[in-house]
Amino acid sequence: VVDYLKTEEPDVDTVLDLPKIAIVGRPNVGKSSLINSLLGNDRNIVTDIAGTTRDSIDTIYKAYGKEVILVDTAGIRKKSKVNENIEFYSVMRSLRALENADVVVIIIDATLGMESQDQNLFWMAHRLGKGVVILVNKWDLVAKDTQTAIKLEKAIRERLAPINYMPIIFSSVLEKKRIFQVVEKMLEVYENRSQKISTSKLNDVMLEVISAYPPPAWKGKFIKIKYCTQVSTPYPTFIFFCNLPQYIKESYERYLENQMRKHFALDGTPISIFF
Repeated sequence: VVDYLKTEEPDVDTVLDLPKIAIVGRPNVGKSSLINSLLGNDRNIVTDIAGTTRDSIDTIYKAYGKEVILVDTAGIRKKSKVNENIEFYSVMRSLRALENADVVVIIIDATLGMESQDQNLFWMAHRLGKGVVILVNKWDLVAKDTQTAIKLEKAIRERLAPINYMPIIFSSVLEKKRIFQVVEKMLEVYENRSQKISTSKLNDVMLEVISAYPPPAWKGKFIKIKYCTQVSTPYPTFIFFCNLPQYIKESYERYLENQMRKHFALDGTPISIFF
């Protein structure tokens, strides 16, 4: 059989340097269909039977002059519903694909909305510092009015609160609606996650923000933030140098994070702040 499979093996070194985009979600939400639609051929098997994809499948995809690796994964169900060995290993490989990815596209079924398993996948990606795009698929099956998308987006953001940095796209993979918007967004999130902001630019903006609203005093002690810089990590991490770091409250940290998202391109990526 192998003699008939005339495929060229990609250069391993080149592949290792490419951005990895993992497509994850519950069974039968349209992960394989999305990749097939983007590639324009039936690379992955698609059926109405949930759990058709058993292994994580890597595919090199070219878009907008850039190459990425799209990783199709097996659907992830709750542990209590996994009742066969092969599905257990499929789920383990899907989670490993998520761990190794740079950006994670979480696909949600529009007819079901965001369920607890989707939340678990999001929080796992967030904890691991991955860029995240949420894709609401099967939008063609939903009865809509002018407020439907707004209401569903609000419901999703409420379930993931207080985290609010992820873009949400409504799409129909079957009808190929807005699938290239997904590609644009995941490339944008990858760029945001891997960017390095110069120290001078960071200080110009953030010291002005801090002087406009300084950290609240603690027991008569004034906290002064003097300087900030980005450190070299897989996703944006910033250190603020100050005289009394132990007295800075979580609410002030959130204020700084919100201001950074307002002034810099950090859509779709988690950030860490240390004092």
